[in-house]
Amino acid sequence: MDYEQFVTTVEQEIGDHTPAAEAAAAAQATLQTLGERIDREEARQLAAQLPPELAPWIATATPAERFDAYEFVRRVSEREDVDPAAAQRHIRAVLDALARTVAGKEWSDVVAELPRSFAPLLPRGPHVEVPDLETFVREVSERAGIGQDAADRAIDAVLETLAERIAGGEVEDLIAHLPAELHLPLERGRASVRGQATAMKLDEFIDRIAHREGAGFGDAMLHARAVLQVLRDAVGELEFLDVTDQLPDDYLRLLAR
Repeated sequence: MDYEQFVTTVEQEIGDHTPAAEAAAAAQATLQTLGERIDREEARQLAAQLPPELAPWIATATPAERFDAYEFVRRVSEREDVDPAAAQRHIRAVLDALARTVAGKEWSDVVAELPRSFAPLLPRGPHVEVPDLETFVREVSERAGIGQDAADRAIDAVLETLAERIAGGEVEDLIAHLPAELHLPLERGRASVRGQATAMKLDEFIDRIAHREGAGFGDAMLHARAVLQVLRDAVGELEFLDVTDQLPDDYLRLLAR
């Protein structure tokens, strides 16, 4: 997507016959603010995938500032000189265009840095594709470097254990976003704890997975990381934010790409 296409996408997402100049101002304000919020290296990686006219707005040499969504909107509102409601519409439009422009991995890494309060600002829509079972298994197999039979076992073990760790309502939401063949381990895990999230440290989480798939701890860690990464791609960033919001910080080790 080149610069003109990016701005046109923002115009269309905002609607109301938005002038190109207003869309460009929204893009600049949002990207500059995002560059302040995310890690410096991530900002640079994003800039490298953007049209040259947009890259300087997000590239930064300063450390990330850990402000919340309210502050994000306030900064964009101030930069654009628009009210907060308009700033929110513009942010959603720009982030939608950004998600369509950069590689899926880069966008996933950006969202992984943001707290759940950002969920209403993140794009949602038809560009989030849910894979079928064959695709899900193949991607786990490739990411973990294991055969498809082993990937099947890893997926089953990770999903069942995850369903024990998170609330029953969130398990239900995951089920709604996944192929029918993946529902059973989630339902099994939810039933075993009667829908009540079971606190467990990361080591216990991995131990349970290792026991279920008959693997060593190190292999189970690798497999869990692969399954969770594919799960994130499958259900979309907003739904996955709801999952990770229920997990302690040490689980973030499983989400690094």
